[in-house]
Amino acid sequence: MSGGVDSSTAAYLLLKEGYEVIGLTMKLWEGKEGRCCSVNSIEDAKRVAQKLSIPFYVLNLKEEFEKEVIEYFCNEYTNGRTPNPCIVCNEKVKFKVLLKKKEEFEASFIATGHYAKVKYNPVIRRYCLKKGEDLQKDQSYMLFSLSQDQLSHTIFPLGELTKEEVRSLATSVKLPVYSKTESQDICFVSQNNYNEFLKKRRPSAFKPGLIVTKEKKIIGTHSGIPLYTIGQRKGLGGGKKRPLYVIEIDKTQNIIVVGEREEAYAKSMEVAEVNWVSIPEPKTSIHCKVKVRYQHKEAEAIIVPLQEKKRCRVDFLEPQWAITPGQAAVFYEGDTVIGGGWIDKVIKNYQRS
Repeated sequence: MSGGVDSSTAAYLLLKEGYEVIGLTMKLWEGKEGRCCSVNSIEDAKRVAQKLSIPFYVLNLKEEFEKEVIEYFCNEYTNGRTPNPCIVCNEKVKFKVLLKKKEEFEASFIATGHYAKVKYNPVIRRYCLKKGEDLQKDQSYMLFSLSQDQLSHTIFPLGELTKEEVRSLATSVKLPVYSKTESQDICFVSQNNYNEFLKKRRPSAFKPGLIVTKEKKIIGTHSGIPLYTIGQRKGLGGGKKRPLYVIEIDKTQNIIVVGEREEAYAKSMEVAEVNWVSIPEPKTSIHCKVKVRYQHKEAEAIIVPLQEKKRCRVDFLEPQWAITPGQAAVFYEGDTVIGGGWIDKVIKNYQRS
């Protein structure tokens, strides 16, 4: 229970279906603002538990969160990559800990307020991760790295509902958080200010360097590669007839490579740490749809398994905008997440001279 309307309504629905429900909230950091896992949100979750008359526990997971999520977040930016800490938190903190607690409480399942579904496929004998009914709120992308064991013990009570229906239900039963707004910010970064957070954590990463074109023409300087991401337009200087975009980040040489908009497109990428969440690992190429970030429109692609374990190449039928190392690439067949991994290398349409 995060203290938001989604997880609170999920707890209510489970009670309504006849489950014995135990509320767990994770204390992950010291923030006091009203976001996921903050002090205020823990108090909100407690009030909901009291309203529902269910047992309520707060788990102190600050050490685990620091090690698995914050360190990862800082390291990725330091290495010129753009992380997705919410996915890592789901896999390595939230679901991992919940499964352990399930055993301690002798519970049958864990449940969260994610907009997604789990369906068992008896033909292939696997639990399949599927999109939530509300495609505007679908969070299946954020869950691609979950294991079969995690899926087999998980319930997503909101999978068949829309956000509007959830909000309406929370209002009708007078849950204390029915009108609470949701934040899109990363929970541990105050006011979404990544730069200040990273400067405090990794000051040595902010080394001045050059901004160059792919032909190595120097057009300016930068104050540190963590300040940039692929496709970025701001902070690159002016004086050009056409706008420039970040098309490559070279951590080894500490340079930012820029080009025109069309040069930020690419047709191929390599994906590492691939998790085939809903199907057995394919031995040959498969045709499916792929998202390269949460708000990205699915694009048709061919996935080619590589010799290196848990690694594949993704060849899009049409070039995609700003494919970014460090982000998740998630593979879909219809409404099913068949797998996904982390974008490791973008195969450019140009060669830097």
